[in-house]
Amino acid sequence: MRPTALKLTAAILLFCGISSTVKAQVEPINVVTTAVPFLRISPDARSGGMGDLGVATSPDASSGLWNIGKVAFNQSKSGLVASYTPWLKQLVNDVYLASLTGFVKVGDNQAFSGSLRYFSLGNIQFTDGLGNDLQTFRPREFGIDVGYSRQLTKKNGIGVALKYINSNLAGGASVGSTTYKTGSAIAADLGYYHDGKSDAGSGWTFGATLTNLGTKIAYTSNADSKDFIPANLGLGTTYTSKFNAQNSITFGLDVNKLLVPTPPADPATAQQLADYRNKSVLSSWFSSFGDAPGGFSEELKEFQLSLGAEYWYNNQFAVRTGYFYENKTKGNRRYFTMGLGLKYQTFGLNFSYLLPSGSGVSQNPLSNTLRFSVVFDFAGDKK
Repeated sequence: MRPTALKLTAAILLFCGISSTVKAQVEPINVVTTAVPFLRISPDARSGGMGDLGVATSPDASSGLWNIGKVAFNQSKSGLVASYTPWLKQLVNDVYLASLTGFVKVGDNQAFSGSLRYFSLGNIQFTDGLGNDLQTFRPREFGIDVGYSRQLTKKNGIGVALKYINSNLAGGASVGSTTYKTGSAIAADLGYYHDGKSDAGSGWTFGATLTNLGTKIAYTSNADSKDFIPANLGLGTTYTSKFNAQNSITFGLDVNKLLVPTPPADPATAQQLADYRNKSVLSSWFSSFGDAPGGFSEELKEFQLSLGAEYWYNNQFAVRTGYFYENKTKGNRRYFTMGLGLKYQTFGLNFSYLLPSGSGVSQNPLSNTLRFSVVFDFAGDKK
């Protein structure tokens, strides 16, 4: 290689190195974190097969998990779905999320719903700072909610749900003078749903949700050690095209934003950390749209996107696919999903599979994992 080529190669390598350094400085990793993140795990295999799309999809027995406002739009009088989601399947076999969700309609325009989510973190050996065994414990978390949904008109509906959250991560273990206790919180969900489809079954639907609007959660008696739960704003839309009585396809988009304070930039002063931890829940919901250290450009990176599609044949067989996107400085979760659905009279099965995408993308705990839901549609549509 000639000297000129050597100089050019060196200049290119130097420029790439400087560009990478500058880019790393301009885009620091600053992930918004919360306690009880299991509330943001998709427990429903149907939506899991569409990139975690669910705010404005057609109503089913799992609607209360995604948008409480659309539960009353179910065609059947009642329904129940049980789901099982392995977690970190490639590493352990005793960590999982299980859920049970159902609804009952009262008349034609209103419905009650409820759900139970249980997250087991497996059997863990606790040790002290020197690595000596202390005790074994199985950390676990669960959430219980009950909701009410009502159609205001033929096209519009709203709903509200109340939930109790329990998180036992340490089983009363003590470290020094600190004893870790079970944390608990109370929260609410609000949902709106608009069904704009024509009588033929084609058209747009829209949805908006505010979920996990509740108290902070504490694991110690220290008043300054309370953590935010994952309050979230969700906006979604879908378009359904029904070709004939047997074939239909739906495309959809969900946008989600955590209503939780963004951590201060690293390094942070003691006062910045104190202000972050002591911010009130109510003020954090509003300030979360403008508190990112990097300004508006960083705020935009905190929005998560779900794209999905679903094809139904004869209301008995479904094929689904989707994509989930999260900015690399806010968690870097990006993955494709696939799913299948089978339905026969009152019984149905849903399956989903997740494939991580891109280089350097954070490995998802659900990567290459099959999860499933069993659906019971009581007094369903006889057609």
